[in-house]
Amino acid sequence: MKKLINNPQNIVDEMLDGLVKANPKEIVRLENTNVIARIDAPVAGKVGLISGGGSGHEPAHAGYVGKGMLDCAVAGDIFTSPTPDQVLEAIKKANSGKGVFMVIKNYQGDVMNFEMAGEMAQMEGIDVDYVIVNDDIVVEKKEDRRGVCGTLFVHKTLGAMAENGASLAEIKEMAEKIVKDIKSIGMATKPCINPADGKESFTLADNEIEMGIGIHGEEGIQKEEMKSADEIVKEMVDRLLVEIEDKDSEYAVFVNGMGATPEMELYIINNSLADYLKEKGIKVARTYIGNFMTSMDMAGFSITLYRVDEERLKLLDQEVHVVRK
Repeated sequence: MKKLINNPQNIVDEMLDGLVKANPKEIVRLENTNVIARIDAPVAGKVGLISGGGSGHEPAHAGYVGKGMLDCAVAGDIFTSPTPDQVLEAIKKANSGKGVFMVIKNYQGDVMNFEMAGEMAQMEGIDVDYVIVNDDIVVEKKEDRRGVCGTLFVHKTLGAMAENGASLAEIKEMAEKIVKDIKSIGMATKPCINPADGKESFTLADNEIEMGIGIHGEEGIQKEEMKSADEIVKEMVDRLLVEIEDKDSEYAVFVNGMGATPEMELYIINNSLADYLKEKGIKVARTYIGNFMTSMDMAGFSITLYRVDEERLKLLDQEVHVVRK
């Protein structure tokens, strides 16, 4: 294993400190925590918005802290949920008296720990609500579907609403609607290596890909022979379209790199994706390409489709100032 690290036990700590040192006028790290907060948090008159999860998905989640998105992000150890006490500190920091809304990815540890922190905060008199994101379509049981890159559409939509002064109830209502309209699928050409143990998360032969991977290095639903970008994109879109009931609306699209995929390949993928969606009659309103929610050094990508309307597009387009450049 070759990693540009020092002590593997200090990876998250040193990463967060490095992030803050690069953006000292925009974010702070709460003392004795793994919480990254807006420099101006709590923002008076605004619902606080927080999220987080295990590290290894950078720039998610701390890279999306700032005006128009998250007030705080909580980082756990690599691929491990942050503890309830850490989440509670984020809730307290984000609270200006208007309540705090939590965006939780659908993993057992995240759901349990964020819910517990929310209950602890409510006992201290803070209004807290949340939504659970489950955009990964490859998990058969819908209640078990994982939250992946589509979570960032939730951050952006709700973050804009909060910045505009929406109430906790209004944000909750929008959140419940949009999570139903966000669908994602991912694949890998190479597994990731967790620096904690130096092992690959799964095994692939030289001529194999893994279809339907998760963001914690999980294996997918099946191994397949390596194909062209066009063929891979078509398979993934066909799977997504099974989940899309409204094919007459417009969609915002993520082409998300998993950490080790060159931008050249992501643009090749988008070239195929744009053409195939057009062929299928799917109208694309916005396209975002890059590393948004990664899985360490996994090679591969994910596609996310988010059904949008005039209101949702306005919120996506609203000015944002976060540390992810």
